[in-house]
Amino acid sequence: MPNFIDRRLNPKDKSLGNRQRFLKRAREELKRTIKERVKSGKIADVDAEQNVSMPARGVNEPAFQPDSNSGERRHVLPGNREFAAGDRIPKRGSGGGAGNAGAGTGQSEDEFQFVLSREEVLDLFFEDLELPDMVKLNLKESVTFKRRRAGFSASGSPTNINVGRTMRNSYGRRIALRRPSRREIEALADEIAGLETEPRGRIKHRQRLEELRQKLDRLERRRRRIPYVDPVDIRFNRFEPQPLPNASAVMFCLMDVSASMGEREKDLAKRFFVLLHLFLKRRYERIDIVFIRHTDEAGEVDENTFFYSKQSGGTVVSTALEEMLRVIRERYPAHEWNIYAAQASDGENISGDSERCASLLHDELMGLCQYYAYVEIIDERETEIFGTTDNGTSLWRAYRTVDGEWPNFQMTRIAKPADIYPVFRKLFGKQPEMQLRK
Repeated sequence: MPNFIDRRLNPKDKSLGNRQRFLKRAREELKRTIKERVKSGKIADVDAEQNVSMPARGVNEPAFQPDSNSGERRHVLPGNREFAAGDRIPKRGSGGGAGNAGAGTGQSEDEFQFVLSREEVLDLFFEDLELPDMVKLNLKESVTFKRRRAGFSASGSPTNINVGRTMRNSYGRRIALRRPSRREIEALADEIAGLETEPRGRIKHRQRLEELRQKLDRLERRRRRIPYVDPVDIRFNRFEPQPLPNASAVMFCLMDVSASMGEREKDLAKRFFVLLHLFLKRRYERIDIVFIRHTDEAGEVDENTFFYSKQSGGTVVSTALEEMLRVIRERYPAHEWNIYAAQASDGENISGDSERCASLLHDELMGLCQYYAYVEIIDERETEIFGTTDNGTSLWRAYRTVDGEWPNFQMTRIAKPADIYPVFRKLFGKQPEMQLRK
């Protein structure tokens, strides 16, 4: 394994090692701030600029300085009325902290605020997810554009010449400059030919013939000076990038909020939902997000209630699928919307309901959805026990039957943020030609 030795000299009064540690500490502070924003903010707000605050104590690089509370220094001071020879002079305090006593003569500093761009926010968000670089670039890509006709241009590629507009400009220019027409020249030539066949005895006849010849010569020279098609006439088809036609997608977020789903599980579920939202935003211009939470009953709620409500109870997963089917039938017909669904659960379900869930997916939902992802959140200690095996909860085993029959269904277990990406591996890859909807 190669060893790299940094032989760069340290700048004046600086240490490269300290600087690297400072940058690492600052980056960790930014990651912590973004993580808190993702945890407490809305899913759609992740894909935007963020105002970030950093404590002022954390923006200065470390440096060595004398300790004001120790050491011994000798000074020659001018006389004064307060101290006499032999008195001990107390040292100044070590800082200007905030305090309640007195008027507060110390100095305090406000937090340092700055704006992170969309790309910087996504970089920090993706760091824990361990996404491949190509996937990061794809997700950070903004709107997809296509070339669309946008009028005409005086310059361009020869393959883009607009013949109709070019000939129209040429015709207008020839009329404005009074370019002699071919019919006019042919008529004049016929008249000259007719006069040449007649006897040339009369003077008027010869003068008329000479005038016609001079006129014909002027018209031909004028016709040569005014080209039929001039470079100023040429027009090219102009194209400009425009967003793809409006395509609408709806993203259903389904989550179990029973007592077994703690803060860690909800945080992992939210990261998963954010990643799916970013993926869909790259492909579709309009995205609606529908939040459905369930215990033994399910209902559509807003995002704040979805993540932070304290309601809990039993677990009947099929109620969430039934609620999703109801919302689709009422507001999102499959022939007008691209439907995506993401379900997060710890796998707990009432006895006998898992088969009902699999039946709903088989018979109703999978034929309407472009993609359905099921994420089962487990403890890190359970990773070695379950791994990629088919063993698990009744809901996991029931969903395995769906996974085997529908190519647009994906399921996995996650225990930490780095486990989220494999869910999207098939979706990001180049999929074979297949009909997802039956």
